[in-house]
Amino acid sequence: MYVETTAHLAALAAQEQADKVRILVIDDERSLRQTIVAVLEYSGYSVRGASDGFAGIRLAEEFQPALIVSDILMPGMDGYDLLRTLRANPQTAAIPVIFVTAVAEQQAMRQGMALGADDYLIKPFKPDDLLKAVEVRLQRQAALQEKHDTTLKILRTNIMYALPHEMRTPLHLILGFAQMLEMNHASATSADIVQATGAIIKAGQRLERLVENYLVYAQLEVLASDPAEIKVLRNHLTGNVDQVIAAAACQQAATVNRSHDLAVDLCPAALRIAEESLTRIVLELVENACKFSEPGTPIRLTSIIEGNNYRLSISDAGRGMSADEIKRIGAYMQFGRAFYEQQGLGLGLVIVRRLAELHGGQMEIKSTVGKGTNVSVYLPLN
Repeated sequence: MYVETTAHLAALAAQEQADKVRILVIDDERSLRQTIVAVLEYSGYSVRGASDGFAGIRLAEEFQPALIVSDILMPGMDGYDLLRTLRANPQTAAIPVIFVTAVAEQQAMRQGMALGADDYLIKPFKPDDLLKAVEVRLQRQAALQEKHDTTLKILRTNIMYALPHEMRTPLHLILGFAQMLEMNHASATSADIVQATGAIIKAGQRLERLVENYLVYAQLEVLASDPAEIKVLRNHLTGNVDQVIAAAACQQAATVNRSHDLAVDLCPAALRIAEESLTRIVLELVENACKFSEPGTPIRLTSIIEGNNYRLSISDAGRGMSADEIKRIGAYMQFGRAFYEQQGLGLGLVIVRRLAELHGGQMEIKSTVGKGTNVSVYLPLN
């Protein structure tokens, strides 16, 4: 009985310890390290201490703390090197770090912030200052995690719903018409064959578009993490920008029978962007405007030079988006799919935004629900 009770209490104690928020303290000054650990433990945190940066790195991987409190000036590996190492490791990259230092100089603080430090505590400090800094940082981290979890949940739902639909619909059409031709090949008229092959081609093009956008998106995400590739990407020059944009826009509008709805008013310019990339931006913008507005309603594509930027804008009179929907635009995100039939994975505007960012620009969306949307792409002239 005594053994069972002891084991039960030990299990409860272990569970209680596991439920506590974990914090790692790294400081070569033993007395200060012990003081910080004691203050945090007294406040209900599960705390481990390390006497130098190397031990801190090992403990960060093993202990997986929710927060690290670290000194800057330490022998061997200082706080800056510690932070670089943490951020380079996927296991520890997201752990927030509070620097504790006697170096109150602005330059040192800027260096830490540039490396990804989350906060500073200047020695000497009171226990209340420490606890407040820890509490604020943990609250911010929890808010970020909640936002991340919500986005991930929405993303997962969109992928589960949209991807199978987008893959299966054209495949079913291709298989259905191909089987019809196979079964009725002896009696099929020329008109029947033309109708079936036309449907097969259209479905195949939709599937090709789906795969193409996915591959473009994946390629851009890889490029975004490679400074050398970004430099190469920006080392292109397109001189006849207005002609390239007009040709791409008219081509895309014609594919969905919206040529009469499109109005184009462009100014000439030369941009540091490959013609292929500029064409991709225009195709996605026009396709998006056509997809989310009714045939017969106007679509206007314009460009102007604002300071050192070339602004390309497209406006439609479609159903529009709410402010929350604009904030949540991302890969595989579609809005209102339960109420509207639409094609695609929601990659179009994401590709436009990423291309603009990779070329040193940005994308801006203004929209009113029920009235329409205006999307502007800013690209630097130099």
